[in-house]
Amino acid sequence: MGAPDPYGAVRDETALTGPSGSGKSTLLNCIGLLDRPDSGTITLDGRPLSGISAHRARIFRRDTLGYLFQNYALIPDTTIKENLQVALPHHRRREARRLLEGALTQVGLVGRLREPTYHLSGGEQQRLALARLIIRQPALILADEPTGALDDDNATMVISTLRDLADGGATVLVATHNAMVRDACAEHIDLTPH
Repeated sequence: MGAPDPYGAVRDETALTGPSGSGKSTLLNCIGLLDRPDSGTITLDGRPLSGISAHRARIFRRDTLGYLFQNYALIPDTTIKENLQVALPHHRRREARRLLEGALTQVGLVGRLREPTYHLSGGEQQRLALARLIIRQPALILADEPTGALDDDNATMVISTLRDLADGGATVLVATHNAMVRDACAEHIDLTPH
């Protein structure tokens, strides 16, 4: 599901909205195979995700899925570089450094590879988590309140980066209360109970 943009590309970003407790995060967790749905099935490209083996779930998370968690899911007590290296495919040293610096430049954290993660503010941690997605280039991105801890300028940068990832072929599903995020998406699903 996507809407054509003025240049003919299909953007595939969908916003999930609704009040707290309406199931936005739960739906993302079910799609990301962190929770099991009570009923129904989840399919991706015509293949069921529900009920797959633990081994296939690990492969799906490793090769297809990128998650932008509310709590950032960074590795504590490490550097920015070490947090990014977990997302790196195998590259030569020079190429790896170029990818890391490029991602950090894109999220406004350039030149900070050696800085301890615990020195970062909440917004900077969210931007570091976004840099991991830029490096990984996953086919499916689940973003749970990705702008919740950010000021307007950084929220705009996150939205723009997610749009760039969608323009590059990723499917982006965003749970949000933010009207700016909702309006930036090509599709909108309201989970408000009726």
